[in-house]
Amino acid sequence: MSSWNSRGLRGSSLEELINLTNDRYREKELALVQKIPTPIKPINIDHDTRRITLAFFDQKSTVDYIGVVQGVPVCFDAKECAGDRFPIQNIHEHQVEYMREYEKQQGVAFLIIYFVKLDIYYYLTFKELDRLWQRAASGGPKSFAYDELDPRFQISPHNGVFVHYLEPLQLDLMER
Repeated sequence: MSSWNSRGLRGSSLEELINLTNDRYREKELALVQKIPTPIKPINIDHDTRRITLAFFDQKSTVDYIGVVQGVPVCFDAKECAGDRFPIQNIHEHQVEYMREYEKQQGVAFLIIYFVKLDIYYYLTFKELDRLWQRAASGGPKSFAYDELDPRFQISPHNGVFVHYLEPLQLDLMER
């Protein structure tokens, strides 16, 4: 089990921007997408403040977000990387398997990756994720560079929406 204190806030700024994006999409009736909380098992609770001070992840999480966009079921995970190369190890095998199963059920699975150094948000299709995952599993590079990716799937802000992933989602759907 992973400790809640050690990794709890990684990626929180990206997730906050995605949450704001999803709020805007809901207001405009474009999508209904929710953050899926990771189940935790509290170990220590400060009874005075009623706060959890130590907890462990109770089970493996699947993805960060699940919802529907104009009748299309979607699920995705949000990831950050400091440089311009994304380590495949940042994606867990159970997440890839869940996304594969989701796709088999006619859903659309993808990653939103924030390349911090480049200040670029990117929509990684499951098809491309699976290709890169298989490449690493068969002895290839264990990471991929931003330069390897299709620039058409870069996420651009739009009308006050910072992580406007609907445009690359539409492109993903058109190319299926």
